[in-house]
Amino acid sequence: MPEIGAMLREARMRAHIDISEIESETKIRAKYLRALENEEWNLLPGPTFVKSFLRTYAEALGLDAKLIVEEFKLRHERPSEFDLQPIRATGVGRERRPRPRPAVPGWLIGLILVAGLIAALYALGNRNGSGTNATPPPKTAGTAHSRAVTPPVTRPARRRSRVVTLRLVPTGSVYVCLIGDGRRLINKLILTPGFKSPVYRAKKFELTLGTANVKLHANGKVLSVPPVNNGIGYEMTASGRTVLPVGRRPTCA
Repeated sequence: MPEIGAMLREARMRAHIDISEIESETKIRAKYLRALENEEWNLLPGPTFVKSFLRTYAEALGLDAKLIVEEFKLRHERPSEFDLQPIRATGVGRERRPRPRPAVPGWLIGLILVAGLIAALYALGNRNGSGTNATPPPKTAGTAHSRAVTPPVTRPARRRSRVVTLRLVPTGSVYVCLIGDGRRLINKLILTPGFKSPVYRAKKFELTLGTANVKLHANGKVLSVPPVNNGIGYEMTASGRTVLPVGRRPTCA
């Protein structure tokens, strides 16, 4: 696997994204982003911040954040002192203490047990010969069915966020009409390389593109646009991206 910093830098340059754009989107200061790309770990606050910054930066570039964090831990984190301690065998080298001798001799205990058994058998024989029948105790009604069964409390499942974050990175001249939750965000605008798109947030975007010269950064993932002749339209929600037919494409008219 290549170096972590070089991988981040190459992914950012391939997407034509400036450090300042990543700083605006991730809220991580530019000097820390450059330190990640140069692998200057000593310029960062600490290992916990390094892993958090790596995860956020990788997600913003559409990379596998979990794989990058695990690679950092494997290369740069040292095992704790607890992990380096030798395993000690238990019970080795302990002195055996002599077992205390019983205060009463064993033969005397056995004699007492035999006498008790004879006395119990004698009492049982007298009870059976007396002819008296013991009255069985009254049966008590079971309480298993009388107890109220409390149904388990079901907690509602946590809802996933339905908000979509979207940023446009043009790679050439492209016509854009963008509507988010019914509001016009980009109206009949020709975007060119170098355009610094803000991060738009909405539950649903409706988008019309004149060409394929743009990359869509949606929820940290980079989505490409296939080559088109007559433009293309998308509907983007938290569930994913759907191609719109010509009649449903927004025109910003």
